[in-house]
Amino acid sequence: MSNTAENLSEQAEAFQKIWTESFTKMIQAASVFTPNSAPPELLREIRSGILNALAKSWDEFLRSPQFQESMKEWMDRAIAFRKTTQDIMTRARKEMQAPSSSDIDAIMLSVRHMETRILNRLEALEQQFKAAGNGSGRSTAKKKNATSARRPSSRRASSRKSSRNK
Repeated sequence: MSNTAENLSEQAEAFQKIWTESFTKMIQAASVFTPNSAPPELLREIRSGILNALAKSWDEFLRSPQFQESMKEWMDRAIAFRKTTQDIMTRARKEMQAPSSSDIDAIMLSVRHMETRILNRLEALEQQFKAAGNGSGRSTAKKKNATSARRPSSRRASSRKSSRNK
């Protein structure tokens, strides 16, 4: 516990040191001017000095080992929190006998594989149909039309009625 408190106090001191240095740099930049310069030019110099001092101080702060270590700890805790919540949600789904996200993902993957296989088979059938040629395709269509024309009309009517009832 005391080790953590010492670590926090060291980090606070480093943070305070960075900000005091940046503040002194801003004051120095604001106080450096020539008496012969016009007031708008003086304001530009002050603004430029302040922005440069802030940029340097933020760069030092963001690159400091203390900041990087605290960000690493924060990210590790965020990842651990996400894993914990996922585990809790998975257990809750199991208790409710609901499908888990991994089950749904597996089903979606299976459906995609089936879709791909069906599309590949349809393309293969299309290629076979094109390879067979248009002449043989027309004769088959003519034969089908001729056989349907020979059917008795009462048979067609009864098949229509049965398909409507379904």
